[in-house]
Parts: sequence; structure tokens; C-alpha cells
Amino acid sequence: MTSDKACAALIFGANLVVLVAAAPALAADASSWDGTDRAAVRLIAGAARAQGGAAIQRAGIEIRLAPGWKTYWRYPGDSGLPPRFDFSKSRNVKSVAVRWPAPQRLVDESGVSIGYKHDVVFPLEVTPQDSEKPVMLALKIDYAVCEKICVPADGNAELKLDGKTSEQDGNLRHSEGLVPKPATLGGNGTPSIRAVQRAGARIIVDVAAPGAVDLFAEGPTPDWALPVPSAVTGAPTGQQRFAFELDGLPAGAKPDGVTLTFTAVAGEQAVEVPYRLD
Repeated sequence: MTSDKACAALIFGANLVVLVAAAPALAADASSWDGTDRAAVRLIAGAARAQGGAAIQRAGIEIRLAPGWKTYWRYPGDSGLPPRFDFSKSRNVKSVAVRWPAPQRLVDESGVSIGYKHDVVFPLEVTPQDSEKPVMLALKIDYAVCEKICVPADGNAELKLDGKTSEQDGNLRHSEGLVPKPATLGGNGTPSIRAVQRAGARIIVDVAAPGAVDLFAEGPTPDWALPVPSAVTGAPTGQQRFAFELDGLPAGAKPDGVTLTFTAVAGEQAVEVPYRLD
């Protein structure tokens, strides 16, 4: 027969389980990792910031890559797939803006792709529906990772955001600093896209930077598959010239009057410049 002490212990244990299950989720600096030994994903939290009288929650999607593996930018270049983010299961979230750190040119047997060959954090700006209440950010991500072959990857993460200072804030702030800054053609930033020329179907772009610089081009919509610009000769002193053909347009699309986006990257500095084709 069960003793009184044993019964009391069972009742206490059952009540404890109920209390734990009913307890509200506590905010943390990061979610757990979800993935494999080649790639995994998690959410990280940062301190909130004020914008227009409202508090914007700062967060990030961190992808961890095993040595030798890579993943892709929003425009992957000749091969690869861009990551796709789904926040539809989040609670008290009005909108989520994803920011893209400046990518790298990645060359292999399949061509020239654009992405990241080390761990990367995509900064997020989360607008709550009610800024007085906590945010529960839920992520579903589909992405691709490549070594010698490319494989699909996915992950799920959930994190409560309360806007307080986080141990991940420095990590997040560093990645925010890698996001290309909006700029104008001919601006004096570093790097600087100095000039764009169109010669028929060929686009020529001159970029000024104190050291090595790279350039990427995107069409007005994701179905534009423009070639990755190549470095060519003929630039003015102190500049690097790039060129590419207006190829890979969607069926029936015309280049006249559309706006391309150029991203120039020099180390940890990058700018993003819109350019209308006339």
C-alpha cells in the first residue's frame, strides 16, 4: 500500500508539472539551434529601439555553417537558392523586415554564386501589433547549403522578445553594421559607385574604393537572373570597372525604364544604389 508520504509526493509532483506547463514563456537571449552538423539556425534577441514613437524589436536569424559549407544571399547568382523566411506563426507581430549583410562572390565548378561561406546573422526589425505586450517571434526557414554538392535545409525557431538588453546584442549590432547603406550614384561614401554606362545590352559600372571591391547587380523582381558582374579593364585611376550583359530577363520583359540595384562591397563596408535604365 502506498504510504501517506508517497501520496503527498505524487500530488506535489503532479501539481508542479501543471504549474510548469501553465507558466508563461520567459524571454531569452537566443533560441536553441535547429539543424544538423553541417548547418543550423537559431533566433537571437537584441535591445529594442525607438522609431517614430514606437518600440521596434531587434532580433536576428543566425545560420551556423560547418567549415567548407556556404549558403546564399537574396540573389544567389548563377546557382543556389535564396533563404525563405516564414513568420506567420508569430504572435503580437505586425511586420518583420529582414536585412541582408553584404555577401561575397563565391566561385566554383558550377559558376559564380553570391552568398556567405561563414556564419551569418540576418538582422530583423520586428514591429509589434501592441508595443505594450511582449512579442513571440516564430520562424520557419527554408534554405540551401553547399560544399561539393548542394542540399536543402530547413529549421524552426521561436523566441520571446521583451526589448531588454541581451548578451547577443553585440553580435546583432555587428551584423547590422554589415548591411549595405543606401547611397546615390556618384556619392562620396566608401565604396562609391561613381558611374554607370549602357552600351546596348552591356552595362558598365565604375566603383571607387581604397582597396579591393566587388559589385553585384539585381533586377527589379526576383525572377530577373542577371549575370554576376565581372571585373574588366579601363576604369579611371583609383576605381574598378565591372561589366555584365542584360541577360536572364523574364520572358517578355524589357530593360528600358526598369530600376536595377547595385551593391558594392569593400571589406566590411558596403553601399546599395538604385539605377534606372534609360
